Amino acid sequence: MAPLTANSTRPHTARSRLNTARPTTTASSRHEGSHVVAVLEGRGVAREVGVAALDKDTGHVTLVQLADCQTYVKTLHQMHLHIPCVVLVPDTFLSTTDNPLAHCGKRSSSTSMLVEYIRDEFPGVPLEAVGRKYWNDAGGLQFVMQLCVQDDERAGTVLALSNKYYALSAACALFKYAESKLNVRFSAASLRIRYAAMDGTIMIDPESSKNLELVENISHQKSNHSLFGALNYTFTPMGARLLRANLLAPLTSQRAIDGRLDVVEELVNSEDKFNDVKNALKRLIKVDLDKLIVSLASSEARLLNTAKPASHRVTQMLHLRDAVGRLPVLRQALAGTSSPLLIYIHGMLCDDRLDKIERNICESLNEDTLTAKGGIGAVNARVYAVRANCNPLLDVARETYKENIGDIFQLNCRLSDEHNLPLALLYQDTGFVFTVKKPDLECSGGELPKGFINVVAKKGKLLFSSLELKKLNARMRDALDETLILSDKIIMDLVAEIIADAGALYKASEAVALVDLLWSFANAAIIRPEFTGTLAIKAGRHPVLETIQTAGAVVANDVYSDDSTTFQIVQGPNTYLRQIALLTIMAMCGCFVPCEYASFRIHDSLLTRLSNDDDIERNLSTFASEMASSAMILSLATSRSLVLIDELGRGTSAAEGLGICHAIAESLIALKCFVFFATHFPDIAFNLARQPSVVSLNLAVQRSRNKKTGFGMTFQYRVVDGATEELNHYGLELARLADLPEDVLVEGREVAEKLAALHTRQQKESESGKISARRRVLLRVRTQLCQALDHSLLPEEDLLDYVGQIQKDMASLLLESA
Repeated sequence: MAPLTANSTRPHTARSRLNTARPTTTASSRHEGSHVVAVLEGRGVAREVGVAALDKDTGHVTLVQLADCQTYVKTLHQMHLHIPCVVLVPDTFLSTTDNPLAHCGKRSSSTSMLVEYIRDEFPGVPLEAVGRKYWNDAGGLQFVMQLCVQDDERAGTVLALSNKYYALSAACALFKYAESKLNVRFSAASLRIRYAAMDGTIMIDPESSKNLELVENISHQKSNHSLFGALNYTFTPMGARLLRANLLAPLTSQRAIDGRLDVVEELVNSEDKFNDVKNALKRLIKVDLDKLIVSLASSEARLLNTAKPASHRVTQMLHLRDAVGRLPVLRQALAGTSSPLLIYIHGMLCDDRLDKIERNICESLNEDTLTAKGGIGAVNARVYAVRANCNPLLDVARETYKENIGDIFQLNCRLSDEHNLPLALLYQDTGFVFTVKKPDLECSGGELPKGFINVVAKKGKLLFSSLELKKLNARMRDALDETLILSDKIIMDLVAEIIADAGALYKASEAVALVDLLWSFANAAIIRPEFTGTLAIKAGRHPVLETIQTAGAVVANDVYSDDSTTFQIVQGPNTYLRQIALLTIMAMCGCFVPCEYASFRIHDSLLTRLSNDDDIERNLSTFASEMASSAMILSLATSRSLVLIDELGRGTSAAEGLGICHAIAESLIALKCFVFFATHFPDIAFNLARQPSVVSLNLAVQRSRNKKTGFGMTFQYRVVDGATEELNHYGLELARLADLPEDVLVEGREVAEKLAALHTRQQKESESGKISARRRVLLRVRTQLCQALDHSLLPEEDLLDYVGQIQKDMASLLLESA
């Protein structure tokens, strides 16, 4: 094995930023670290971070992948849970000055901001640079498959990690480092490797997010028919990214959720405030503070005395000037708010450092310089970005540039008069070219005069140049480059001042993103949900279908589940299950939901098995895919989970499918998590009916005559109580529609009703049936009393009356079941 890159444990002296204000992530006391921690961050805008931690004392390995914010609070929190004795990062995350012994090749010109935060948080912990080639997700998965101990949680761990690129890449570097530097090799199946879901957010496995279409449509990736598309009214890229991250990992802190709901309610109830925030966000449309901050922070190490990077820096500074200048409008829009969260966000935008940054920019840059999108306007914006009298040489260079532009326009006027052509000038990347419309050229003879070169036809025009114009362009480009390089020296000094207060910009970016997200929720608001420990939805509607179908076309359904009805068997469409999941996610993100009333329970995970397709990528059949998903659910589900299972057991024989369904259902019932179990096996409802927490629901069916067959059924997509109507003899109804003889129908109904009555009587008279009925009554009473204790707002006298009524109802039901 090739040696890893030498470490970079020298004292850190060069700093590109000061300490930034961010939430405290560490406990008051520190403990000696025993973990080797590998950290990898994605270079994209999503800010995905993978963490792999190996406890050298116990051999426990924890893998985490999360979507973090600009200040990396979640990542640092995870590192405090696994206190490091050494931190591994890719060598590309360190600048050439921080890592002078790095191998030749692609090397970063500046140290990653994540590394800077880690250094600040763990100043005494050495940092090791590991070659980028060792951060490999395939190698990480191979290590996990080889080293993970064989136990009941292995299947769930492997499935949860199967597409966690950053966590697996960090694991690969971690184990490679252990082999090379620690000289440790582990036996096969000897380590306890676990994928840890993020505390504070609900865990939604990748297959569930895909099948629920949280961020993109399965059939058409460019379609907006997803939950993200239905809720995305954001104006800024930061807000859109935050919305996506929240849909994939909703909050589990009721205090945080209620804080967001208070903001949404305030914006909904105050039309003036709603419009003020909207108008302020419109001024920030397409402004990406995150990218601007990163671009400026990394610009310090770029090559000097070259025009292209200088031009880029001037452009970015102009964009930052515009962005910072528009923040006071949003700050003013949030003034006078009553919601604690909005007050906190307003405080973030009132940071004195933002005013200082704006003053520094205004002292160096012209306020009236427009940042045009392209053409000569954009070039002039960069040329005249810096104020006059800042540098005498810059003023001279700009005057030369201005004279060269004047010479080019004089040439255009002279040639127009000389050839009697309405010539115009068009600026391109290489300089100016002449342009003339084809009809104007035809009026002057149809051909260009001699002396014009490089003729190109484009959209009804001719583009061309001349030798004299090329010479003037060359002079203009020299003056332009000199102007940009001289401007860049002033810009670089300004960047150094701004980077010192970069924490304020990060805070402002987070504030804008959160306001954008909450305004988007307010724009889609219907009914505010409650969190009472009970799942109760009245007339709930599918949030995505409602945006697609015409008004009133979406069927509203009620949902109710508490501790006495945790397992619900649904014989009908999976749309009902998806609706429950999407409404729960919306509520836990802090968004209102489409219904008449909604109450939810805080869940720690949302686990589903909704797809009946083969998994070709992993070479799994339908049944194998079902079993892999089921193993994941059983290993990760807790009493606080929400589990949705659709049509389990279709990939094998009926007898085996029924047996597996029953066994999995029994395990989930024992966990006491909220489960909605859609199945095509009618015997499941019969077999589990004696479980006190099991409820049966079915899809309403309307009988009708069909012109072709004479009879038929229409699915109404409306869920009602009870097992499938197959038990209520809708087969006999279809037979009646088929015009069978009346005596046959009468005989068939008598036999069916007698058999059904016999079955019901036997079930009621059986000792196990009586025990099941009593248990169901006691469980319901317990749940009602717990709800009254935890969530009742009734006065004391009314509460006593309510408890007394529960007691009377319990006594009556127990007598009936005796």
